[in-house]
Amino acid sequence: MRKLFGTDGVRGKANLHPMTAEMALRIGAAVGRYFRRETDTVHRVVIGKDTRLSGYMFENALTAGLTSTGMNVLLLGPVPTPAVGLMTRSMRADLGVMISASHNPAEDNGIKFFGPDGYKLSDEVELELEALIEAGVEPAQSHNIGRAKRIDDARFRYGERVKSSLPRDMRLDGLKVVIDCANGAAHRAAPEILWELGADVIPVGVSPDGKNINRGCGSTKPAVAAETVVAHGAHVGICLDGDADRVVVIDETGTVADGDQLMALLASAWAEDGRLSGGALVATVMSNLGLERFLNDRGIGLERTGVGDRYVVERMRQGGFNLGGEQSGHIVMSDYATTGDGLMAGLHFLAEMVRRDQKASELAQQFEPVPQLLKNVRFEAGQVPLEADAVQDAIAQAEGQLNGHGRLLIRKSGTEPLIRVMAESEDPDLLNRAVDDVVAAVEAATI
Repeated sequence: MRKLFGTDGVRGKANLHPMTAEMALRIGAAVGRYFRRETDTVHRVVIGKDTRLSGYMFENALTAGLTSTGMNVLLLGPVPTPAVGLMTRSMRADLGVMISASHNPAEDNGIKFFGPDGYKLSDEVELELEALIEAGVEPAQSHNIGRAKRIDDARFRYGERVKSSLPRDMRLDGLKVVIDCANGAAHRAAPEILWELGADVIPVGVSPDGKNINRGCGSTKPAVAAETVVAHGAHVGICLDGDADRVVVIDETGTVADGDQLMALLASAWAEDGRLSGGALVATVMSNLGLERFLNDRGIGLERTGVGDRYVVERMRQGGFNLGGEQSGHIVMSDYATTGDGLMAGLHFLAEMVRRDQKASELAQQFEPVPQLLKNVRFEAGQVPLEADAVQDAIAQAEGQLNGHGRLLIRKSGTEPLIRVMAESEDPDLLNRAVDDVVAAVEAATI
């Protein structure tokens, strides 16, 4: 079992274990030693970050740890997470690092890692890294210490890659687009890219101050963007999260469409064009049953994985699939990117609007979702509520009630100290009873 790494790297509140400068230094040294397996060649690591105040601290601490083992560090500055995957490959680096806690508040931060192929690390590699971090590593000899250098055009390199995922003749002329960047990593790149493609851009969440990332804006809080779409008579809104690897779309009426709806649109469009590799979409266990029914009605398969976009990507690579994602808005198009890219997915939604000459509202609701209820229960360090007999009994009883009428999913969050209780059913009474009974049992186990 991994103790330090969660669903997506290491994450926590800044200046509290494990997200301290000291731990970042140890992590940097350990991953530097792990990926610097030969001493007679040049080794590189690229580091990107979002706009959190603590990003400066972790950038410096990681750089110190990495250079102490002989790694040369290339600092990208604030860039979206998918840019790190891209730059790791294009710059022939041995490792990519993204400093971000994604959609979490500014007080949190995290460290995500990409291998030399631009893909996130596997559970097995993370276990090996945890052992190295705990044991500590010997620094390089003084004449082998690495260097650090800032890369000034990372944002522009990323922008060119994102635009190249669209057909060369695709323009967004005449489209009025609200873009909510969550005061995060894409606050400059996203409006620029949309403008270069011809859109009339109305930016929201583009004034980061180190403390306002994801605050009242972005993909998890799209109300302001929805109001802006309606107020300005915009055709569509695109909401990213703090590191721009997630997206939700807002139609011209202010209605929000999640990742399941976007995946349904793209999967059906790609299948019609013969571009959907493997004839299936890869999504997680959280994706709505309505999505599965929509795909099956069109002869498209659905491959489900555990929660986390890296598990989606792993299954895509194993099965040769080129489209996948999560209900939360991670959309992975492996023909163009190695991880979820919110802006790229948003652009492909806009491209469908242009190609079909249809309104966002005509494309953003591809299927009627099965009613879904999700509740979270917070627990304290050291507590294991899911192991309690009363909780297991409540889960078994709820599953029995839902059998044939829906489904139940209980999981521990990989990024926060939460137990997530989710159920789906077209019977509202059954849905609420199943979730509430399990939540009550979990809450009792945390007292």
